[in-house]
Amino acid sequence: MQVKQTPHIAVIGAGIAGLACATALQRAGLTVSVFDKSRGAGGRMSTRRGDGWQCDHGAQYFTARDPAFRAEVQRWCEAGSAAPWTPRLVSLPHDLPAAAPTQVEVERFVGAPRMTAPAVFLAGGLSVATDTTVEQMRSTPDGWQLRSTEGDWFPAGAGFDGVVLAIPAPQAAVLLQQPAAELAAVASRTAMRGCWAAMLNFDAPVALPFDAAFVQRGPLRWIARDSSKPGRDGAETWLLHASAEWTEDHLEDDAGQVAQLLVDAFAELGGPLPRARTAHRWRYANSQPAGQDGSVWHADLRIGLCGDWLHGGNVEGAWLSGHHLAAQVLASFTTAS
Repeated sequence: MQVKQTPHIAVIGAGIAGLACATALQRAGLTVSVFDKSRGAGGRMSTRRGDGWQCDHGAQYFTARDPAFRAEVQRWCEAGSAAPWTPRLVSLPHDLPAAAPTQVEVERFVGAPRMTAPAVFLAGGLSVATDTTVEQMRSTPDGWQLRSTEGDWFPAGAGFDGVVLAIPAPQAAVLLQQPAAELAAVASRTAMRGCWAAMLNFDAPVALPFDAAFVQRGPLRWIARDSSKPGRDGAETWLLHASAEWTEDHLEDDAGQVAQLLVDAFAELGGPLPRARTAHRWRYANSQPAGQDGSVWHADLRIGLCGDWLHGGNVEGAWLSGHHLAAQVLASFTTAS
């Protein structure tokens, strides 16, 4: 197979799915431009940093079961961008008075020295425009053009030969409504729910007999000593994730009030009061798959969809989705040699 020309593909979204797709396309010889509304790459593989502290407040860890993704994670580890994490992990079910050790042994990895590191590693070899919120796209005789909230239609000359949307399903549905109603319908079939995250800072190590816990009590579903992850330094920090159900009931609440409620729930588990706390709302965090096979590519329109919401809802699924879509995109621009 050989590439007919040098197609130029726009990738909207610099999370792991978008970066995986962009990396594979660029390796195959295509020109790729990545756009993201945030200040940096990573999506929900995100880390909040403050004065003397840091805390992963999105994805907490990732597994690597698929052979292709295991090879990619090994590449990240060799580059110093990821490392295994072996926390003292317990389960806190609602009907037991004490913590119970988890029964299943799972190899877990994290970004190092923070969860954003793998995305930063991937983005380093790509053309990535941050602080660029794409709000509209249109098809022209010369290709696809995009318009952002920060400027006019681009590119000014020949348009993009294809567009990949690696963003949450609800955002993709809105962007695709006019140019690709069929794909908008695919995205609309996926329900995504939010997640409130609270980051707690302490002056001293917290005296709890575990580093992370799956929680089934009150509003919490996950808590973790961020300081236990490899490569972390600075003050003791803990991350609290609320359940999707609780988050949806409090989605529009004041962040300070949410932080206090989650701190109170942490205290009921034996945690001390923090020196400082802050909360972040992930509006689109948990998804129910849309029934697609990992990604979607419309060969006639040359528009594609990828993301964890199309492949299992986790970091590994996001990477596999982007990788899978890249193969579909390449098939549209190749011919038998």
